[in-house]
Amino acid sequence: MGLQRVNKIICFIFIFLCISCDSNKKYDTYQPMNNSVWKLEEPVVFEVDIDDINSQQNLFLNVRTDSDYPYRNLYIISKMILPNGAVLKDTLEYEMADAFGNWLGDGLTDVKDNKLYYLEKYKFPRKGTYTFEFYQAMRKRGEIDGIQELKGVTDVGLRIEKIQD
Repeated sequence: MGLQRVNKIICFIFIFLCISCDSNKKYDTYQPMNNSVWKLEEPVVFEVDIDDINSQQNLFLNVRTDSDYPYRNLYIISKMILPNGAVLKDTLEYEMADAFGNWLGDGLTDVKDNKLYYLEKYKFPRKGTYTFEFYQAMRKRGEIDGIQELKGVTDVGLRIEKIQD
């Protein structure tokens, strides 16, 4: 084997290991939206078994959008159901574009990946299965009713990362 080929193989292995190593990740799953539409009354649901109650963790809502997403922001109702049945609800607002209309998030094409803080430095209170529900809560200015079909959302995900001490 030539030296160039060996160098290419070593380079490929190094890049693969750098990309695939993610020791902080505890959970990372996406749910695809049918036809890139997030319906008002249809939550995105994740069930996660938590066994680490001693460490602080960051929870992220990952939202993937395409060029059909029509708004600069995103409102979400979050609901976390603890193993004992207690429910924690919150309304979240995220900016999806800057003041100049430039899309935030990562991606070289029209598809943008947005890693949005959901809970920062959170310590789960007890072991067990947690259920996370996320509802889109977008409304047009001056209207009471929500947008029935929010276009341009291709996937919604939940990521949990352990914070390194």
